[in-house]
Amino acid sequence: MAWSVFTLRKENRSFGSLSLLLFKFYFILSRNFVYLSLHTSNPKTVTKNMEEFSTGTDPRVPAVKPDSKPSSFEEVPLEAAIAAVSEDAEVDKDLLCPICMQIIKDAFLTSCGHSFCYMCIITHLRNKSDCPCCSQFLTNNQLFPNILLDKLLKKTSARQISKTASPVAQFRQALQQGYEVTIKELDNLLSLLAEKKRKMEQEEAERNMQILLDFLQCLRKQKVDELNEIQTDLQFIKEDINSVERHRMDLYRARDRYSVKLRMLGDDSSTRKPWSSSMDKNNSGIVSSSLNIRGGMPAGNLQNKKIDGKTQLSGHVSQRKDALSGADSQGFNQSGLSVVRKKRIHAQFNDLQECYLQKRRQLANQLHIKQESDKNVIHREGYNAGLADFQSVLSTFTQYSRLRVIAEVRLGDLFHSANIVSSIEFDRDDELFATAGVSRRIKVFDLSMVLNEPADVHCPVVEMSTRSKLSCLSWNKHWKNHIASSDYEGIVTVWDVTTRQSLMEYEEHEKRAWSVDFSRTDPSMLVSGSDDCKVKVWCTKQEASVINIDMKANICCVKYNPGSSNFIAVGSADHHIHYYDLRNISSPLHVFSGHKKAVSYVKFLSENELASASTDSTLRLWDVKENLLV
Repeated sequence: MAWSVFTLRKENRSFGSLSLLLFKFYFILSRNFVYLSLHTSNPKTVTKNMEEFSTGTDPRVPAVKPDSKPSSFEEVPLEAAIAAVSEDAEVDKDLLCPICMQIIKDAFLTSCGHSFCYMCIITHLRNKSDCPCCSQFLTNNQLFPNILLDKLLKKTSARQISKTASPVAQFRQALQQGYEVTIKELDNLLSLLAEKKRKMEQEEAERNMQILLDFLQCLRKQKVDELNEIQTDLQFIKEDINSVERHRMDLYRARDRYSVKLRMLGDDSSTRKPWSSSMDKNNSGIVSSSLNIRGGMPAGNLQNKKIDGKTQLSGHVSQRKDALSGADSQGFNQSGLSVVRKKRIHAQFNDLQECYLQKRRQLANQLHIKQESDKNVIHREGYNAGLADFQSVLSTFTQYSRLRVIAEVRLGDLFHSANIVSSIEFDRDDELFATAGVSRRIKVFDLSMVLNEPADVHCPVVEMSTRSKLSCLSWNKHWKNHIASSDYEGIVTVWDVTTRQSLMEYEEHEKRAWSVDFSRTDPSMLVSGSDDCKVKVWCTKQEASVINIDMKANICCVKYNPGSSNFIAVGSADHHIHYYDLRNISSPLHVFSGHKKAVSYVKFLSENELASASTDSTLRLWDVKENLLV
């Protein structure tokens, strides 16, 4: 049998192509040699098969032409060697297991010459006794480890990994494998690395300086903007101080004019008194003489009349003193009230300051959009519109300091938990009001009776029992006898107060329902919110909810806008108020942020004003039209 020996030169050839060539060559040789050894026991047959292999008569392997000069080594180009070895097959497919179609792992060779993963062929032979490729009879005893293929696979995988590695990793691997490098080459490499390091350090320093410069420029811009804003605010404050001082002086002048008028009136009355007294004296003398002549009033009666005049004069003096003391006490009360109002202002100074600046800036922006001639629009008595608006807020804020109790409803023991009231709701005409709580009862009271007939314990005019503790009530503003309730089991119920029976029950909420509210514009619609993070809109004409809004936090309160049944406000445990348009519930129309804890209650004061209460002990007023905090 003749063999051709290939001398392969690198000559700028790819090392990966060389490895693939050798792998293909050895793979074919190993497969056919094992096949020959397993199927022939006669040396002549072996020789014959080897001759067939060398001459290419076996159709299973590519033919290899015998060397014409076997005694000498012939140099063959790399392209010719690759073409001779891999004419009909691709290297990548030969690396794959025919069963799992992955790179062969733990290669085993069958008696028919096919290689598989060990686990793949063993698993296959548990179910069938044939070769997966040629269907020849096969057992576990006819499997043999393909050691050469395993080695070539490991080398190929290592080379594939080295191809994807970075140049630094490849260089490190070459040094670790003992690649010889001269001192001159090392010096050149070290100089290149030093220069590269210096350049990278320079670029890093420049980059750091650029980042620091950008930060300082951004900080300067921010501070300049803040300074400009502060200067603008100071200008607003200066203008408003001048306006308030002018208005204050006008008030002082008006008071002085009023005082002068009072003095003039007092002087006129004092100048008229002596003349009237002299006239009285003359008249009294004439009358007394005439009476004495006629034998009229005696002298004792005249003395008594003088005494009565003195007592009257002393009475007038005392009344004047009382009036002065009353004025002093009134002035004292006014000064005390002023002190109280100032204390309230200082207690809420930050919020009032924010309100003032917001109104002034908003007005300035509106004036800036208008023409220059409209910038100096002055409203009543020299006041700017923003200042007048803020004064009304400040006056309203400091006008009231407490609530006065006009009536009290006693439901029994105040300290008993069953008497806790969680909701109070007035009817359409404010004639009746209902209470509900943990007592599992809805009690309806007559407001006039509570106000006009004080009693130790008031009896309700209507009482309805429920299955669970109640959390909220809502009276229908169109149908006076309809009232809705929500309870701790998540049930929303519509009641008829006249018949004391439930009309509808909605049980879709999975947890406690905290709030329910009837629409003011559409009496058949109501909305509810629950701990299951869902807001549901109901219709009294249907048994199921018509709209369902899934939110990420527990719902504490829901309210309809009084001007439209398309808008609702939702107070949530995520510290926000979500304002929805029910015609598009994919996202809220506005999200009001500002509370630091859960929003426990919301209430519309008008179509555009929304009040909110939170467990952070604050009340806030919002403008739902302008989407801002009032």
